[in-house]
Amino acid sequence: MIPKLPLDSPRWRGLDGVKVEEIQVLLEELASAAATGGGDAWRRTWPDVSGGLMDDGVVADGACAALPHLVEAAAVLPPGQTVDFWVDLGFMVTADYRPPVPADLEAGFGAALRLAERAAIRSLLTAGTPGQVCAQLVVSCVALAGHPMGEVLWRLPDHQESGLLLSCPDCGSDTEIPDFFVDLAREPLQAPLLPDAVHVRQEGHPWGEAAAALREEALGEGWEPFLRVARDVAVRGVPPETPGQAVLCLVAGLVAVRGTPQRSAGELARRLMALTGHFSCWDCERTWTIADGLTENPDNALSPHRPAGARTNSDGAAAGAEPAAAGRTSRAATRFRQEENVVVAADGTPWGRISVFSDSGPGSSGSVDALAVVSRPGRPALVAGGGDKGVVCLWDVTDGRLVHGPLPGHPDAVRSMTSLSLPDGRVLLATGGDSGTIAVWDPLTGQPVREPAGDWPGGVTAMCSAVVPDGRTLLVTATPRGAVRIWEPDSGECLGSLNPYGSPIRSVTAVPISADHALIAASDTAGRVHVWDPAVDDPWDRGAAVQLSARALAEADHRVAAVEAVLTPDRTLLATADNLGVVMLWDPVTGAPIGDGLPSSTGTAGPPLVTAATPHGGHTVLVTGIRHGHRLRMWEPETGAVRHVALDVSLTCLATAGADLIVGHDRGVLSLSLIGQ
Repeated sequence: MIPKLPLDSPRWRGLDGVKVEEIQVLLEELASAAATGGGDAWRRTWPDVSGGLMDDGVVADGACAALPHLVEAAAVLPPGQTVDFWVDLGFMVTADYRPPVPADLEAGFGAALRLAERAAIRSLLTAGTPGQVCAQLVVSCVALAGHPMGEVLWRLPDHQESGLLLSCPDCGSDTEIPDFFVDLAREPLQAPLLPDAVHVRQEGHPWGEAAAALREEALGEGWEPFLRVARDVAVRGVPPETPGQAVLCLVAGLVAVRGTPQRSAGELARRLMALTGHFSCWDCERTWTIADGLTENPDNALSPHRPAGARTNSDGAAAGAEPAAAGRTSRAATRFRQEENVVVAADGTPWGRISVFSDSGPGSSGSVDALAVVSRPGRPALVAGGGDKGVVCLWDVTDGRLVHGPLPGHPDAVRSMTSLSLPDGRVLLATGGDSGTIAVWDPLTGQPVREPAGDWPGGVTAMCSAVVPDGRTLLVTATPRGAVRIWEPDSGECLGSLNPYGSPIRSVTAVPISADHALIAASDTAGRVHVWDPAVDDPWDRGAAVQLSARALAEADHRVAAVEAVLTPDRTLLATADNLGVVMLWDPVTGAPIGDGLPSSTGTAGPPLVTAATPHGGHTVLVTGIRHGHRLRMWEPETGAVRHVALDVSLTCLATAGADLIVGHDRGVLSLSLIGQ
């Protein structure tokens, strides 16, 4: 008999999630089903009771008192009738939020779990259960045995899922492998090892019959080593120190021999067996078992080294064989992270310093949502920034010192910025607001050149400067409602408009095609790219503008969300980025794509941020991130090299100044080198 809280105890009134009257009714229905060998009344009552015991992953403290009664009653029912009951119990004992068991209920609750483990295994071996439910039942048995891999119950993939989401046990970053389950026919390279130190449960355990059921031929040729591991785990009784990989072998093996129908159960078992491999965290570059990535904060996570036989691709997916020595990387470091004001590689080696711009933190400028670099002949460049507070700041790029600001001259939140180099040698700064205002500033004095003007619906969310063959430098602004206008920057006179179709615009950039002529490229909210020539008066006249190849865009399924000019030593290219993290390069003269582009990778989906520079004497570097993300990719198109940098700030905008990357974020502005130290 299990020690239980008497049903007439007043203690029940102080327990959450349960009413003793409901427990009494359910117990009577369970007793009736046991006496008659059947009956469904308890099945209709159990969902209401279980819904009170666990709501949205939170287990009520009443479960500690109710489950000993219910487990004892359910354990005597025919095994085939209680599969769902034991699965529900598995979810309860692995829920994220479980109250501590009160001392006076601990003995009864522990005894109930031991009885539940035996009864659940009996149901597993007796009942023919559909594959997916069978997998849940096996993992529930593991959870009732007290093994931490029982938590996988909440993350078990079903037959429709092709991707896998894992969490790094060290840095906590998520690694998504979109096509992990696509190739079900792949043969595993190496079965996991079961250390000799894993003991056999001394108090006796109910897993012996499960071990006998694991036939080596159950999964077909090539899987015998995995099933031997599964049988060894069952013989030992699934003790808590068993590596998660080995426990997953047991789960997959039992699904193969007990799931129905046999063919689909075998396919599911092979999917589950694929989880016994390894993955590489895209952020810290450490290699872990997939089992460690499926559980939260595993206490016995395996050593973070790439094992022989493990293989990963650029997104962390388990793939082929490539032995590597423990503790040593076989390639140049590509993953970096911020540690205070230093950027370090995955092994802790410093790569470069981060400079925090003065007065660019909470309580001063706050979030900086727009950036522009003001290049002044014979003087250090200035970085201009603005955000929600409607102020503009200018910093010296060499040391991050505040030169002007915060300047409260903008009547609304600043959403866009650009610098304008005029023919007379002057340099101006233009800013656009979210209520449609346009301001022009003198960066030497930090004062507005004229009063802010304009009131365009939807705001000025993008702007750039463009030179035209007659020698003028013009200001181009765009709004999300489709108005793209050309301005004389000194007077504020509107000289014309582009975008005759009126497509809502997300991003614009000027693309020089010669020393005195630039085209305007823009992306709209439908993912299309438009190219216009501001030197022509008629917006329907293409002038020198060449549109990007529609066929190439369609074949790549590239729905562009941001555009950026990329000045290389040889020519100027156009970069386009989409919300999936893909970046492509284009020749603005022909409209044809160049190279293979930068594919998406884990953590890069979202509204894109793009900037580019060619540090002196080096390769062109294109930097991408996503708005409100924390990670950057620094891509060298010429070599194909990609560096990943994880920052401790939430990104809002990007710019480059020489060899420095300027990052606007939720707390201000910082800079870091594009080439390291």
